[in-house]
Amino acid sequence: MLGSEYLALLKNEAEKFNIKLSDKKLDKFSTYAKLLIEWNEKINLTAITDEEGITIKHFLDSLSVFQVMPENAATVIDVGTGAGFPGIPMKIAGDELKVTLLDSLAKRVSFLEEVLKRLSLKDIEVFHGRAEDFGIKKDFREQFDIAVARAVAALPVLLEYCLPFVKLDGTFIAMKGPDIKEELKESQKALKVLGGEIVDVREFTLYNSENKRCIVMIKKYRQTPSNYPRKSGKPTKSPIK
Repeated sequence: MLGSEYLALLKNEAEKFNIKLSDKKLDKFSTYAKLLIEWNEKINLTAITDEEGITIKHFLDSLSVFQVMPENAATVIDVGTGAGFPGIPMKIAGDELKVTLLDSLAKRVSFLEEVLKRLSLKDIEVFHGRAEDFGIKKDFREQFDIAVARAVAALPVLLEYCLPFVKLDGTFIAMKGPDIKEELKESQKALKVLGGEIVDVREFTLYNSENKRCIVMIKKYRQTPSNYPRKSGKPTKSPIK
């Protein structure tokens, strides 16, 4: 459970992203934090287990995506969601969103299913699998207004994982740390090959100056060629550069 000071912090800071969190939604965040701490003792979900860290580095960081969310976005896929970030906080805050969570580790998927059940969240599903495999399935390929990733992989790799899921004229949102210039430079070929174009790079500070972040918005201007994503492991071993 989150203490009252951290719930107040979450509520106040979320307002900076134009998000109003009701008491009911704050309760859901509190329960989510409790489950995260409990399950983290059984499986490795996160290195951040203190209330302040969970509030700022997981919940607020996830909600920061709303700074750049297109107004008409209805469907979101969170690729490599891990412990549910940013997809579950996005769903708690944005009732109207239809969210799909994708992760390659079965134990994490079990945790995510328990969270969805305990929070009574609707219009959100979790799938176990790799982006390389799901990106070629017709029920997933080019089916989403938004793909989002808060993963540590380099941007050229994330582009190959995520752009195949995005509809034409949809958006891939990459949530990154502060040092993004080199990755942007290295992504030019992948963007060209996969049909994406960078339309915004938003730098901001999360609650205090120690938590600098960067959000990269990539618009999909043409369909991704059918031979992408390549087979499992290939995007990481030989990124498009």
